[in-house]
Amino acid sequence: MVFRKLKAAFGAGVEVDTVLQNSNVRPGEILRGQVNFRSSSSDYKVEGIFIDFTAVVEVESGDNEYKTTYSFLRQQVAGPFQLAAGAAHSTPFEIPVPWETPISAIGGHPLHGMKLGVATELALAGAMDKGDLDPLFVNPLPAQDYIIRALDGMGFRFKKADLERGTLHGSTMPFFQEIEYYAGPEWGRHFNELELTFLAGPNAMDVILEADKRGAFGGSHDTYSRFTVRYTDNPAQADQALRGGLQAMAQKRGWF
Repeated sequence: MVFRKLKAAFGAGVEVDTVLQNSNVRPGEILRGQVNFRSSSSDYKVEGIFIDFTAVVEVESGDNEYKTTYSFLRQQVAGPFQLAAGAAHSTPFEIPVPWETPISAIGGHPLHGMKLGVATELALAGAMDKGDLDPLFVNPLPAQDYIIRALDGMGFRFKKADLERGTLHGSTMPFFQEIEYYAGPEWGRHFNELELTFLAGPNAMDVILEADKRGAFGGSHDTYSRFTVRYTDNPAQADQALRGGLQAMAQKRGWF
């Protein structure tokens, strides 16, 4: 397991040290860790210690774009309690990773453009103080990994990934992930680029494809496809659904 320490000295005189036992996780798995904290020279009433799952999200506002941090899960792991001067305590925690948590690592490598993490927040005498962000590496589910590898095998080349503000049909998140590709030789005559989005649940996931389709006279337009992959499907079924979605978009006609 990978152990990572986040150290923050809060202004109120309480030191907090959060250790993640498994910073590499998949959606639906349990994130385990421990919050260690101690007082300096005073007694304190701790109202609560919280763990926040956060993500950096791109927001469009008119003609401008900016990035902001969203908290998409907040769980209390300790408190309320009295913390005596000089006392030290440890609180273990187990937090289920939401199924719709975006992917931030593939094959053990961080996914370019993605920033996910957990932050420890201390509520002390009515005041909140949050520590630095501890990176969280969310790896794809087996079914997600298969779709990603299948696109690689079809010649699609990874461009970048990001999170966009907005809620898609069937989603509970205030943002969604887009994994962007350049079209390869097999599909390059149909598409300029392809965007891939997963909406995962406990038994199945929806796959959303958005393609920038080449026009007959040099223009282009966006076309979409959405299909469901069950985790019990065999690879041939998932591959057929993916190819069917791409073919359906390639055949769609639009105004150029």
